[in-house]
Amino acid sequence: MKEKFMKGCHALGEALVRAGCRCYFGYPITPSSDLLEYLSWRMFQETDGMFLQAESELAAINMIYGAAATGKRTATGSSGPGISLMQEGLSYLAAAELPCVIINISRDGPGLGGISSSQADYFQATRGGGHGDYRTIALAPATVQEMVDLVAPAFELAEEYRTPVVILADAMLGQMYESVRMPAPVGEIPKKPWAVTGAASRPRNKVPEFFGGGEEFNLKLREKNLEISEKETRFELFGDRTDDLLVVAFGTTARVCKSVVEEASREGIRVSLFRPVTLYPFPYEALKKTAQKAKRVLVAEMSLGQMIDDARMAVGGLKDIHFFFRVGGIVPTRREIMARVREIIEPGGKRGNGKKEMQHSV
Repeated sequence: MKEKFMKGCHALGEALVRAGCRCYFGYPITPSSDLLEYLSWRMFQETDGMFLQAESELAAINMIYGAAATGKRTATGSSGPGISLMQEGLSYLAAAELPCVIINISRDGPGLGGISSSQADYFQATRGGGHGDYRTIALAPATVQEMVDLVAPAFELAEEYRTPVVILADAMLGQMYESVRMPAPVGEIPKKPWAVTGAASRPRNKVPEFFGGGEEFNLKLREKNLEISEKETRFELFGDRTDDLLVVAFGTTARVCKSVVEEASREGIRVSLFRPVTLYPFPYEALKKTAQKAKRVLVAEMSLGQMIDDARMAVGGLKDIHFFFRVGGIVPTRREIMARVREIIEPGGKRGNGKKEMQHSV
């Protein structure tokens, strides 16, 4: 398989096409606009592909609803404020049990914010984001290659559970260039007997099957989420030993933390990294089991503290949880996180030279 040197957004767009996505609707917003631009010409190379730059994010998410109802593999992408505008449509997609992929190349916020990297859309991606009792599967790549590799599984999960799936990347991943290996185009996509495709030779389908909410319908969504939580957790464990400290991080921050693990090892500090790949369902049991082997836990994020809530639920008071963060579009450096590691391992010692505003114990 030949490697290509590609920008993250472009690689993601190519992966969508190769995974069988034939309907893409979106609206430009930095730093995800490169994805839209790439698909604006690439989608038309597929004879049955449909690309449309909608008049707004609200229009785009409702176009997704219509295309998904026909059984086509369909996707959209945006960044923070645009994803916020899509939340009502996402709630309707979840209620109608329509599979689709939503890509968030997240940027700094809140409000208009900036165009630099942030992980502060974690709550939005993992807690539904819109109104009502629903959740969306959320996948968090840490490299451009993983952005590519998660696209086909995202569609498969969406179709198996009939739910929207979010790929939560960030501006750093979307804009960086890396060597990637593209998968072969998918073969035949499974038929969807529930889809609205014309009823000349079969009973009429309805999407959604019924509306109106009620306890029975919400309990059905709950059972689906319980099944997803039981079967679909994914994570990566980097480093051999976790006696001194376990670092928990995802996405771009996890990339930085891998170099921290390596430097700590050279200094004789035993550190490992636990990286959730599925932010929902969060790998609670795996993190709990891993944390039991460590004296302390450090959560690192590009937010004021969102994934740390899930880390608290996983560790459950068994260990002290320390916190490191950068916000405002600032990507943390290896040196900054390593200083925090030294501060935790030797509190008050000469190694303790981390920045105070980034030192929090929970």
